[in-house]
Amino acid sequence: MTSLLDGAKKLVSRGSDLGARVSGLEAAVSHAQGRLDDELVDRGQDMVDRASSRLRLSAEHTVIAIAGATGSGKSSTFNALTGLELSAVGVRRPTTSWATACVWGHEGAQELLEWLGIPARHQVTRDSMLDTGREDRRLNGTVLLDLPDHDSTEVSHHLEVDRLVKLADVLVWVLDPQKYADAAIHDRYLKPLVGHEGVMMVVLNHIDTVAPDRREAMLSDVRRLLAEDGLGEVPVFAVSARQGIGLDALKDELARRVATKKATKTRLEADVKAVAGEMADASGSTKSSSPSKERVRELEDAFADAAGVPVVVDAVEASTRMRAGRATGWPVTSWLSKLKPDPLKRLHLDLGKEGRALNKAARTSIPQATKVQRARVDAAVRGVADDVGEGLTPPWQEAIRRASLSRSTQIGDQLDVALAGTDLGVAKLPWWASLVRVLQWLLIITALVGGLWLALLAGGSYLRLPEPTTPDVEGFPLPTLLLAGGVLLGVLLALVCKVLVRLTARSRARAADRQLRSEIRGISQNLVIQPIEAELDSYERVREGLATALK
Repeated sequence: MTSLLDGAKKLVSRGSDLGARVSGLEAAVSHAQGRLDDELVDRGQDMVDRASSRLRLSAEHTVIAIAGATGSGKSSTFNALTGLELSAVGVRRPTTSWATACVWGHEGAQELLEWLGIPARHQVTRDSMLDTGREDRRLNGTVLLDLPDHDSTEVSHHLEVDRLVKLADVLVWVLDPQKYADAAIHDRYLKPLVGHEGVMMVVLNHIDTVAPDRREAMLSDVRRLLAEDGLGEVPVFAVSARQGIGLDALKDELARRVATKKATKTRLEADVKAVAGEMADASGSTKSSSPSKERVRELEDAFADAAGVPVVVDAVEASTRMRAGRATGWPVTSWLSKLKPDPLKRLHLDLGKEGRALNKAARTSIPQATKVQRARVDAAVRGVADDVGEGLTPPWQEAIRRASLSRSTQIGDQLDVALAGTDLGVAKLPWWASLVRVLQWLLIITALVGGLWLALLAGGSYLRLPEPTTPDVEGFPLPTLLLAGGVLLGVLLALVCKVLVRLTARSRARAADRQLRSEIRGISQNLVIQPIEAELDSYERVREGLATALK
């Protein structure tokens, strides 16, 4: 891009924004690839390449192309302007598909002629033939082209005209008084060049064949037709190349445009604006917006439901109750919980590294998403795409939809991996569980001591041994208090802990839900939101680039 901008600085005056326009179009074309119509984007790329190439060539030469139909006097006008018989006219005109070039000021022109694709045998340098007349010196810095007939039956002639019409800095259309309303030139060449009035001229040749009192009316009719084509500002000259009528005025206008050195800039700006305008119509100019929070939340909820987050959260709560209950329950009965399967392990969750290695399960055992859940995910993804695409043109709406679905095949696996790899926070028991466990065992030991004490007393009584003195507390034998107290307090402690376990399980279930949804949020961002935002970024770059090109 540096060389492009350097070329722009050589070509136009300081402060020109031509380089910025081309850069803007280049950025727009780059980001419109695969999104806007391929043919339109290709035309934009062709314009960028053409402008970049022209900006690197001579800024001292203006390329003026003379075009017209067979018999319009195009070649005779060319010869009259050069002062040489360079192009064959009338029946002597050769059937060649090449243009003829006459150059005023050869220095720096050769590279430009090569870019134009003019063979050396069709080039003439006017410098060596200059007479001392004022006319020829005025055209210094001109590359004058005589194009093939645009209405020729030869396809190669059409192709050469179409090619050079795109490359010329100034276009001179030569019309015949008998065929100036011919639809072929108006529909094929003039109408498509709306917006290029600043680099076009129309010459009504053979004006000597028109009665003097009808000439002004005919010129007015030509201007009317041009206005209908959208080219009302294009100047029209009445000329007779054979008799020299009007040639001085035409040459003065050409010399003026060559002297100002603005024709190339004006032509490139018109071309850039034309292509950028077409792209802007197809792309749109509405400012884009990010997905709404409501749509994103709907998407995350749909993902969470399809992933089985509610199932996992319920399993976390049940597993916490089981594990904490086993640790804090009455030891006499808490062992029975070991007979029940752990809800998390049934889902192949929270197995630990060793457990997962032994299980070798690539996936969890969470039930697969149902058709209803999958439909909800599809609807949520579509909702986000439609929400973002609202107000944009159909090509971008379609691009956003494609982007939203571009990673849809990864959704199931990534959700499953996220669930399997999330720390659900159930491996570690509550801090108070260890204290309760110690208390429970102390109560069990207390009850066992009391029971054993009573058993010894009963045995001694049975053997009629002397009855030892049994201490009592408030009239109750100590062994009985130890046995009853140990059992009753253990059961009471287990009941109290059951309430604490329930609260802890609910708390951990909520924490697991937050953690899982955080993972789900990352997946939805990665698989759906980020691709959509990448499209929006491309849209904004296209919009900004075209705005620069059209500024």
